[in-house]
Amino acid sequence: MNTPLSPSAAHAGRGASRWLTRFVGTAGLCAVALCGCTDLSTPAYRRPDMPAKDAWAHTSRTFSAADTVNPQWWKAFDDPYLNTLIAKAIAGNIDIRVLAARIGVAGAQIGEVQAGALPTVDAGAGIDYEKSTGLALSKTYNVATQVNWDIDIWGKVEKSVQAQKAEYHASEADWRAGYLTLVANVASTYFQILQFDDQIRDEEGTLNRNKQILTIYQQMYANGVAPKTEVLRQSAEVNGVTTELLELHRERDTAENALATLVGVPAGEFKMPSGQLRERVKLPDVPMGLPAQLLGRRPDVVAAQYRILESYDEVGSARLAQLPTISLTGRAGTAAFSLSDLFKVFTLSFMPSIDFPMFDPGVHAHIKTTEAQSKVTEEQYRQVVFAAFEEVESALVNLDAHKKQRIELLQQNERLRTVAAQVEAQLKEGLVSQLEVLESERSLANAEQSLLSNHELILSDTVTLYKAIGGGWPDADVANVASSSAVSAAPVK
Repeated sequence: MNTPLSPSAAHAGRGASRWLTRFVGTAGLCAVALCGCTDLSTPAYRRPDMPAKDAWAHTSRTFSAADTVNPQWWKAFDDPYLNTLIAKAIAGNIDIRVLAARIGVAGAQIGEVQAGALPTVDAGAGIDYEKSTGLALSKTYNVATQVNWDIDIWGKVEKSVQAQKAEYHASEADWRAGYLTLVANVASTYFQILQFDDQIRDEEGTLNRNKQILTIYQQMYANGVAPKTEVLRQSAEVNGVTTELLELHRERDTAENALATLVGVPAGEFKMPSGQLRERVKLPDVPMGLPAQLLGRRPDVVAAQYRILESYDEVGSARLAQLPTISLTGRAGTAAFSLSDLFKVFTLSFMPSIDFPMFDPGVHAHIKTTEAQSKVTEEQYRQVVFAAFEEVESALVNLDAHKKQRIELLQQNERLRTVAAQVEAQLKEGLVSQLEVLESERSLANAEQSLLSNHELILSDTVTLYKAIGGGWPDADVANVASSSAVSAAPVK
């Protein structure tokens, strides 16, 4: 009802306040009466059940509290250039910056949801022109404002805020997972490039030896002591080694392009100096924890837990949406035919209202949807955990197998090196030909290539294992209130 301002406005305001109190109380009684048999609870968060796994199947190492993973675990490889590359990647990689930006979006969305509990104010001013046949043009000046407030007396907005906070922490965990993947990819790509450098040097040596063998066969053919087929066969061998050398250069260039993108430099503008893998990179030993510790430390598992918490809060918010909604709307304004009379008379109106959404089938359907979605997030969590267990166990299997192969390859290399030395000595005594010397050297070179590949595999397995067990991130305790388990997304320096 529109009421002009008067000296009794204060008294009327107190009366309206008492009336509003009675109105809210009546609404509350209605809510209790109508929702007495309605489930309004929020599911209490707990980690979903998983099959028992008390130890890793492919390692017998015991774990001690002091034997923890260094947050800067890549420094265990003892390679300063690798440390520089990783620092550059953390600062410049685009993918990790996208994940960081998503944290900012999730944080801003918390404020957006919180704004749902605040009143809104609209204000405006204008001039109305009216012209009727036979009458002069009339102008009306007006100024008006309106305040709307949906009172969150049941905590529906707060429950939505908690859900968004859980999403914020899940976004932080996504950033950590991306950070861990980035570091692992930089290290693995770096090791591959160093392996290519060693292989290129070895392959160039093999090419030179094969050319020497070809020269010997050509001389023997010229002297009539070797058939032309031997010359052709050895020429084909030179062609094959040359092809392999070209392929190694191609693979190194593409790996260097990939590394450039990882460190945030346009492909083609980054050049990594040539190096030697076996001499530059140390083989570290990875400290292992227990499977249960993986669930609180690995970022993708933590993110899945937070999204379960988020889904539970969304279920709670959907259930609370069945309760009556109380809205207050206030309007104030003035209008006049001339600007001089504009603020002489004001009109005010105040309209409380109550809405009973429990009769809305869409509200009940939304509850069913959120409950079904919470089941999906629980199963997705189990999916992530099973993948994490598989990644750790496979990394352990690969690392153990490649370390055992390394022992055999070292023995093979040592024995072939002894054979090559003996054949070299026999050459000086005239017991063998230069051709046999070159053949023994080629066999040794092939064995050394296998040892080099094994060295790179062990390094990559180690990186994969560090990534699989969650790197050096501390445990995250996912609680029923998202804000109580906040974790920082600041990068490890």
